Amino acid sequence: MSPSPSRTASRSPWLKLAWMVPVALLVLAGVVLAARWLRDTPALQDFLAQYPGFSPLPDGAPVGIPAWVGWQHFLNSLLLLLIIRSGWLIRTRQRPIGSWTRNNKGLIRTKNPPKRISLDLWFHLSLDVLWVLNGLIFYVLIFATGHWVRLVPTSWDVFPNAASAALQYASLQWPLENGWVNYNSLQLLAYFSIVFIAAPLAIISGLRMSPSWPAKSRVNRYFRIETARAVHFPVMVYFVLFIIVHITLVLTTGVLRNLNHMYAASDDTGWTGFWFFAVSVVVMVGAWVAARPLLLRPVAALTGKVSR
Repeated sequence: MSPSPSRTASRSPWLKLAWMVPVALLVLAGVVLAARWLRDTPALQDFLAQYPGFSPLPDGAPVGIPAWVGWQHFLNSLLLLLIIRSGWLIRTRQRPIGSWTRNNKGLIRTKNPPKRISLDLWFHLSLDVLWVLNGLIFYVLIFATGHWVRLVPTSWDVFPNAASAALQYASLQWPLENGWVNYNSLQLLAYFSIVFIAAPLAIISGLRMSPSWPAKSRVNRYFRIETARAVHFPVMVYFVLFIIVHITLVLTTGVLRNLNHMYAASDDTGWTGFWFFAVSVVVMVGAWVAARPLLLRPVAALTGKVSR
């Protein structure tokens, strides 16, 4: 008995994915072999000697990762997880789980009646507010404490050093580094791009996509909503790719020490950071499970009218 067309169609995406896995592994193997061959050439050995993969920090740069960075990192991870999830549901869910209309009273009042939006969009926007608030606190703290010099390139040699670090990673021979004191140049550029480029782009494009804008707003002349959408989704993809690479490197370049840097504000190889990390994972899984209509509806009802 032959399989039904619907079943065959449902399997086709998985068949495509199955073919992609060995192809991806072959590409990765080719990259590693090419990187190892390049490292053995005299020209690249001289390049690696001149650019070891990191740039010296300015004099007086702070040493270590303070506890507030750990808390900010956890809150940012939790909020980003839920923001990406809710954003994906907005994009893919065909039938909304409910709608929400803001109460037009209290501190926020508008001349025109509030627009009704989906419950997924309400959740997404609420998370965005918390994420932006957390980010503003982070900006204030990094500039108030001088921690910004660890996230902002201060010399042009960051680019050849980043290329050096990329080559070392590709060859599976990790660059010598000590994240407690100084990030390698590739990390520095990645963190800079996330904190000072991707995050502002996500906020600006997200604000433009807000349903609060009048249909005949002047902003349409300069920043159309189609442009905002064309920016917002690729930025989300960039965040996801960054998170995947970030977690992979944390787990493969000295996991206990890295977790202590991120969660315990220490530079040892004990298990304290691991246990804080484990608790944070439990919290994030719990938040993912709890973000269901059963809980979202009564919370949304505190600030507006919820309907099915």
